[in-house]
Amino acid sequence: MLLKLLLFVGVFCAGIAGRAQNKIVVYQSDFGVKDGAVSEMKGVAMGVSTELKLFDLTHEIPAYDIWAAAYRLQQTVPYWPAGTVFVSVVDPGVGTERKSVVLKTKTGQFIVTPDNGTLTLIAESLGIAEIREINEAVNRRQDSKKSYTFHGRDVYSFTAARLAAGVISFEQVGPLLAKQEVVSIPYQKAELKGGVLSGTIPVLDVQYGNVWTNIPGELYQQLHVGFGDIIRVRILHLGKEVYSGEMPYTSTFGAVPVGKPLAYLNSLLQLSFALNQGDFAAVNKISSGGEWQVEVRKK
Repeated sequence: MLLKLLLFVGVFCAGIAGRAQNKIVVYQSDFGVKDGAVSEMKGVAMGVSTELKLFDLTHEIPAYDIWAAAYRLQQTVPYWPAGTVFVSVVDPGVGTERKSVVLKTKTGQFIVTPDNGTLTLIAESLGIAEIREINEAVNRRQDSKKSYTFHGRDVYSFTAARLAAGVISFEQVGPLLAKQEVVSIPYQKAELKGGVLSGTIPVLDVQYGNVWTNIPGELYQQLHVGFGDIIRVRILHLGKEVYSGEMPYTSTFGAVPVGKPLAYLNSLLQLSFALNQGDFAAVNKISSGGEWQVEVRKK
């Protein structure tokens, strides 16, 4: 009798663990906040459960910029606890044959999104525990089947809310997909060859115009550069040189005069370039994305 009771409790607890998340949903989109789109998504979530806690990652992703969405997920997801559900909607192919999926990272967070390249970086950095295609026959807002252009509201926010609130388990999202099926955007990975560091510019620090690279501090240190040492920086777009110059590697912006360039490690401990109290990207006409390359060497 005791054994049966223990088995029942184990099965019951396993079922609860499979359903219960932490009731947090974090939203990202390229919608902006000038109209009601973001509020509509949150309203759908509240309709599922008023106990949910809803937060914004950003709604200022440049229109249609899937790469920027991929980077902001990589930047942010690791700082949220396991069980958090993210909704990322940068979906220029809305209504087409691209898949709607939920990815569970190896660290326990969930990302609800179109599989259009948005998962490129998070799949690499946090790994894929499982990925499932959303079964829209079940996980879609009622009476929304005639709406073809707002899956963020009708499918993604609805599914995310049900998952976060424990209304459905991850298994009830839909069928399991092969991990290698995730759509990936090609880009230059950070590497060191022959004394030259190569990488890409995944994103700009848009408020200040600083240029962030994907070159991690550990790899950069293999150049044996100390604070105050000069490095040579070359930036290319589609193979064409856009910038070439020299700058010191410093720990702070104020280590150089106002308006002068510097190299530093950003808050993610990746090599970055800036002008002290200036806009490095705007002055040098630099943008971001997989088609931008960086080359760095010690002087």
